[in-house]
Amino acid sequence: MTSRNLRATARTSSEARAVARTQTLLKGKDGIGTVRRTTLPGGLRIVTETLPSVRSATFGIWAHVGSRDETPALNGATHYLEHLLFKGTRRRSALDISAAVDAVGGEMNAFTAKEYTCYYARVLDTDLPLAIDVVCDMLTGSLITEEDVDAERGVILEEIAMTEDDPGDVVHDLFAKTMFGDTPLGRPVLGTVDTINDLTRDRIARFYKKHYDPTHLVVAAAGNIDHATVVRLVRRAFDKAGALTRTDAVPVAPRDGARAIRTAGRVELLNRRTEQAHVVLGMPGYARTDDRRWALGVLNTALGGGMSSRLFQEVREKRGLAYSVYSYTSGFADCGLFGVYAGCRPSQVHDVLRICRDELDRVASEGLTDDEIARAIGQLKGSTVLGLEDTGALMNRIGKSELCWGDQMSVDDLLAHIAAVTPDDVRQVAGELLGQRPSLAVIGPLKDKQADRLDEAVS
Repeated sequence: MTSRNLRATARTSSEARAVARTQTLLKGKDGIGTVRRTTLPGGLRIVTETLPSVRSATFGIWAHVGSRDETPALNGATHYLEHLLFKGTRRRSALDISAAVDAVGGEMNAFTAKEYTCYYARVLDTDLPLAIDVVCDMLTGSLITEEDVDAERGVILEEIAMTEDDPGDVVHDLFAKTMFGDTPLGRPVLGTVDTINDLTRDRIARFYKKHYDPTHLVVAAAGNIDHATVVRLVRRAFDKAGALTRTDAVPVAPRDGARAIRTAGRVELLNRRTEQAHVVLGMPGYARTDDRRWALGVLNTALGGGMSSRLFQEVREKRGLAYSVYSYTSGFADCGLFGVYAGCRPSQVHDVLRICRDELDRVASEGLTDDEIARAIGQLKGSTVLGLEDTGALMNRIGKSELCWGDQMSVDDLLAHIAAVTPDDVRQVAGELLGQRPSLAVIGPLKDKQADRLDEAVS
């Protein structure tokens, strides 16, 4: 065989391995709600959900990187990088990027979380090719110049200052620090003034190169779209950037592992001259893959998920001690949190904490009533469906599912899981979770005697 034939055979073999794989993950009715996945040879996954009845489309790219992937010295790098990808590419300036989407009446944004980052654009269905080209260009062709890094540093420091001015936000970061300590999950997503000032262009560029490989990305699109067209346009954009050269690459797997949170009875107080005291009382929850998360969702809704919830009724309606009071859950790949937030006058912080703790203890020992559980299940099912009424929410659902679970769940299956939760399931979870000794984060102008009494809430 000649050398030319050998090269041709090798090329044919390589092309055979380079064929994209497409699967139908969820079959919709008459094509509505059908979810498909295509995995390109470079390890890039593309998932879409078709909704022909709308005239919009949302296109997003999810990166398998969040603030928990940062070292202490890199704290804030993921969010910093999110800003920088809007600053310009080899083909577009920062103005070109924003003007392209503005010119068609679309919206474009991004967000950084503890375990992932997402960039997205929502446009008319006819403008989807433009959205794909712009967002893919940002993700694959960012310049990350020294000049842009220095200019954006001031913007991020202002964002940190703006957040610091809202104690209702800061208290949740303080609670994460209380539960996780000086670990990636315990550090703020935005970073700190010191870490942002210390980050250099070279450090951020290396972080970008390491975490924005196609194997770490999931492309998601939802709305009045055609899957094959989306795949073709995305592949063209990534090929143009030379980002799909590795034909043997495979996507990174979802995060896994098990992390035990052993904090209990810890109190963090940030004494500030604010009009309200802001408190979060909570304990370890469940990982996002834990089967008990369905029962926890019902428990959370009944405890503090609405105006008829226990905490809202006891703290606000009956006693008028707070305007805002609610409970929430956060599920990560390997652990989770459950928290109760309230904002109240500093003079009433101990009354609010006592009532919240009493309710948690009561539910832990006695459980919820069947009526409360039935109402919470109905509320959770309704809010779940209503929260998926636009293409942005659908894109978020399929993109996050692919990145975090590696699979898709239909809305009907999701509702079935919620409906299958029994009173015994909720009572078991309440006993396990709420029976733990809580920890506490507080921001407010507490006097010495008030501060000394905070331990009562966690004893």
